Amino acid sequence: MPPLVLCILLLWYGVGYRFWVMKDRKLMGVRDMLRYYHEHDDKPARSIVARAIKQGLRLKKQQGKVKNLRRHLDAAFYDYEREITKFSSLTRVAVLIAPLLGLLGTVTGMIETFQSLSTMTVHSQSGGIAGGIAEALFTTQMGLTVAVPGVLANSILNRRQQQIEQDLSQVKDLLCHQTSTTNEK
Repeated sequence: MPPLVLCILLLWYGVGYRFWVMKDRKLMGVRDMLRYYHEHDDKPARSIVARAIKQGLRLKKQQGKVKNLRRHLDAAFYDYEREITKFSSLTRVAVLIAPLLGLLGTVTGMIETFQSLSTMTVHSQSGGIAGGIAEALFTTQMGLTVAVPGVLANSILNRRQQQIEQDLSQVKDLLCHQTSTTNEK
């Protein structure tokens, strides 16, 4: 049971962190945000994509100093991409391990039950047959109680992560495309 409690704590710490990082939803599309922050440079950026757009626009303004904008945008956006993937492996592993730890508790409970049967101690201080079966069922239930909501939360966060990654990629493409069309004119 203690490893399962540790698994619960790690899972919900990772899920909480990822939710906090990706909590701000964008209210407009990437092109609209790009236009908005180009016109309103003084407005605060709350979401990761908005902060990336503001940083990208600052890099674009330094166009004379910046030779390869795409490379600079990749380097500048790396921290954002790393931040949204932080703890994703931890949550995935915790979701995978929780049912296995529940199964381990089930096996331990069944061993206790069979030991009680072999020594004919139907009622003992450790619980005997009923205690072993109770432990088996409780740990199975706890493993599934951790895994099912964890799978759902992880799925939602992974979908949000993919959307942010696509938005960041679109920001890079739009800023680089605007730079190349500006240079051609």
